Amino acid sequence: LDILLGKADYITIHVPQTNETKGFINAEKLKIMKNGVRILNFARGGLVNNADMIKAVADGKVACYVSDFADEEMLKTENVICLPHLGASTPEAEDNCATMAVNQLIDFLDNGNIVNSVNFPKCRIDGPIPKDGVRLCIANKNVPNMIGQITGVLAGASLNIESMTNQNRADVAYNLIDVNSAVDESVVSKLKAIDGVITVRAIAGREHPVVHTEEE
Repeated sequence: LDILLGKADYITIHVPQTNETKGFINAEKLKIMKNGVRILNFARGGLVNNADMIKAVADGKVACYVSDFADEEMLKTENVICLPHLGASTPEAEDNCATMAVNQLIDFLDNGNIVNSVNFPKCRIDGPIPKDGVRLCIANKNVPNMIGQITGVLAGASLNIESMTNQNRADVAYNLIDVNSAVDESVVSKLKAIDGVITVRAIAGREHPVVHTEEE
């Protein structure tokens, strides 16, 4: 890497900021670079030691530094170009975000899958709901023996589990359980009665009506 830094006329930075990369571009690395090098940083501001960069620009070592992580000193430094940090606010990005949000909401309503939630774990079953069965979406407190109690209710109703996933986040756990036949309302009531269960939703396969929807 040092060899590349010493040969490049333009250097662009594209790495995450970690404990190992924080302040990576500093006086030591700048000294290796060619005189008049141009540096672009649109990754993370902390990757560059700003004081060292400002000095390198002032001394002419760096001909130009371009970044969208501005600070007060950078804004006052000649040959430093500071851009607004708005890469996620382009019309294309806004359209993509809106489309993604709608698709994820539809996926939750139709299939019970959760992704990118603020306070629930990521949890999904990629396959379709069994056409003759039901997908149970159960949120519960993240405490021991919840899965055992839930599956015990299903076993007591002679319901066979075709697929199941369980994920947790802090104090909340979320289960997706596919069973291969219709689920009676009494089974849903028993699941809701388990101490620690927060919500129960049953999504029927296409050949069955929805037998239960989550309460308002």
